[in-house]
Amino acid sequence: MSPLFTPARPRGFLRAAAAAVALSSVLLTTGCGSSDGTDGDGKATAAALAGFPVTVDNCGVRTTYDEPPSRVVTIHQHPAELMLALGLKDRMVGTAFPDSAVLPELKRDYEAIPELAEKEPSFEKILDAEPDFVYGGYGSAFAENEGRSRKAFADAGIDTYLNREYCGRKRATMKDTYGEIRTIGKVFGVPDRADELVTDLQTRVGKAAAKVEGEPEVPVFVYDSGDKSAFTAGGKSLGTELIRLAGGENVFADLDDVFGDVSWEQVVERKPEVIALYDYAGSGSVREKKKFLLSQPALADVPAVRNKRFVVLPLTATLVGIRSAYAVEDLARGLHPESFR
Repeated sequence: MSPLFTPARPRGFLRAAAAAVALSSVLLTTGCGSSDGTDGDGKATAAALAGFPVTVDNCGVRTTYDEPPSRVVTIHQHPAELMLALGLKDRMVGTAFPDSAVLPELKRDYEAIPELAEKEPSFEKILDAEPDFVYGGYGSAFAENEGRSRKAFADAGIDTYLNREYCGRKRATMKDTYGEIRTIGKVFGVPDRADELVTDLQTRVGKAAAKVEGEPEVPVFVYDSGDKSAFTAGGKSLGTELIRLAGGENVFADLDDVFGDVSWEQVVERKPEVIALYDYAGSGSVREKKKFLLSQPALADVPAVRNKRFVVLPLTATLVGIRSAYAVEDLARGLHPESFR
């Protein structure tokens, strides 16, 4: 047997270990827990466990949690940031696939957690971390053809959760972001923290939207990548709602998909006044994207190109996660700078 291979634990092995950890935490912290049902480090107390069992339906997988997960691996950056924003660093035993700079206030905590892989880690690598819960950001987190199906994890006694944006919903909205936070808060026994975080994000969005209220909508083209055609955000993407909240209009909101390819002729016809550049590893740098767009003779008369009006957004800020609220403010400043002077 290869030394790199770790046999799958029988179902219940890791859950039994997690239960023992959770019980020890309760015995050690009862009587000194915080008002939200956790101690200062986010560990579950008797008050938190009183809310269990918790049953969650996620992308067709129904799971009942008898206690909060205690050893978590996140695959992709936005689930990790959401966990950290809920004060759950102590539950995290591994991260994977960072694709943009982490929020400054979360950077230290993020870097303190072992990074299992630059991309999606192998099933065996994840098992080595002995998690009882794996939280995936994109559908590829649980790619069956790479041996990471949700069934494979379940057979190993490990619960899984997939970001709801990849559950085949018709459209992603900010309600999905708030719902995602509250669901994770319930699963981990910190619903009060989740409610507080949602309130903070809603306030951030509300303030940005209020700044641009009444301003004319600015036509926006999202440029993700592509040269022979443009890969852009369609009407079902969360990005379309972020643009609307920021006082703009996605010029390809009629594209009936989350993402899709459009021709450069279509971009020219729709005359965007601002181009939102999605920034993430593997898609070319922001500098390269700007250079490409500015060098195309066919785009010379597009208002956004002619006036060099670009707004840069980390891709993670356009997904269901805590960064989307920040994206509204960044977009609003880029679309209506006069409203923020």
